[in-house]
Amino acid sequence: MRYDLAVIGSGQGGVPLALAFAKRGKRVVVFERGQVGGCCVNVGCTPSKAFLASAHAAGRARRASDVHVHCDVRVDVAAVMDRVRGIVGEWHDGVEKKFADSSAELVRAEASFDAPHVLRAGGETYEADVVVIDTGGSANVPPLDGLAGTPFLTNENFFLQERLPQRLIVLGSGYIGLELGQGAARLGSEVTLVTPDDRIVAREELDVCSVITKSFARDGITTLLERRATKVAYDSNAFTVTLDDGTVLSGDGLLVAIGRRPNIPAGTTDKAGIALDDRGFVKCDDHLQTTVPHHYALGDVAGQPQFTHVSWEDYRRLDAIIAGDRSRTRDDRVLAYAMYTEPQLGRVGITATQAVERGLAHRAVTLPLTDVARGPEWSLEEGFFRLVADPATGAILGATFAGYEAGELIHVILAHMEAGSTWRVLERSVHIHPTFSEGLPSLARLLL
Repeated sequence: MRYDLAVIGSGQGGVPLALAFAKRGKRVVVFERGQVGGCCVNVGCTPSKAFLASAHAAGRARRASDVHVHCDVRVDVAAVMDRVRGIVGEWHDGVEKKFADSSAELVRAEASFDAPHVLRAGGETYEADVVVIDTGGSANVPPLDGLAGTPFLTNENFFLQERLPQRLIVLGSGYIGLELGQGAARLGSEVTLVTPDDRIVAREELDVCSVITKSFARDGITTLLERRATKVAYDSNAFTVTLDDGTVLSGDGLLVAIGRRPNIPAGTTDKAGIALDDRGFVKCDDHLQTTVPHHYALGDVAGQPQFTHVSWEDYRRLDAIIAGDRSRTRDDRVLAYAMYTEPQLGRVGITATQAVERGLAHRAVTLPLTDVARGPEWSLEEGFFRLVADPATGAILGATFAGYEAGELIHVILAHMEAGSTWRVLERSVHIHPTFSEGLPSLARLLL
């Protein structure tokens, strides 16, 4: 049978694209080897943020002593994890209903390429005029001596636990390791975090790392920098992890969070002729088309920034591109993102360091949260606002926020950037007192 569109994977980009085509009367088939909804719904954003809702509630209750409110915090971990899985189930069921209510055909099997426009799944053959790869990524598991065959954790099985490890070792200091590590610590685990970098969340600015490191220390997390695991052993429900300096760590849980790798369908390169880039992602042009005409990729597998909102916007891009709109490109919107540790990180555009690397003229100003009234009033003074601007045009080039609800506040800057606004518009804005957002015009006024 021939289809107008075949989508491999059912993530946050592929599902709405398939449903949009089906709604227009096109013949659509979607292949999914696991749970519909992709990483975000099943093992990513949805469970992790539901998990952190409980963890940060506990952390804030303990830190209420900063304002002389003393809490006795008791955590029902089994109920926390059950709630997480319940929310995942609701979102998953919602995706299932969308398929049930559409004319798109859902094939619950792993798809592979037989030829550029021919796919095989579940013993059947499917042909399609347009093929979209939306297979996302998986946890990157290193070939670490002794790791294979042990019950180590990744984000893909972390939320299946009924209880948390009493002693959790975390390998990696990216977003997954930091969010789940702090979450576990706030819910009662003794957490040790190991990273080969000289600081945690190393791709961010130094003072961001300082803010997060201070918070982690308050939560009792032990952070071991510039260390690598060389060997893992598991016996009698306990892990032993040997580091490159000879240090030996013991724990009853091990979380491997050292990045993700793309899921590439079988036959992609040899039978479909689709090339991969030097990092192993599907090679795409600015319009998300692969090296084979009428074949596209979106989201993580295309090497896009690994955020759900990017995958979802990729669906909107591809929907327009396939219809002939060449104005949409893979990076045609201002990119912002957040890390949901506490304090949070919110980022949009570029940093001052990146401006230097790109040879861009710029000015950068920073306002500590101690200078924003809401910070001292609520005893939430850890963090800062930073703005980077073009000195000639006044255009906002980027911003870095570290602090309470930074992921929410960064949208103010995103909106200014998307609208082509300048720091002068922000400077003359009158924000409500007393709010954290009140600090943003004050931040811009540092450029006067």
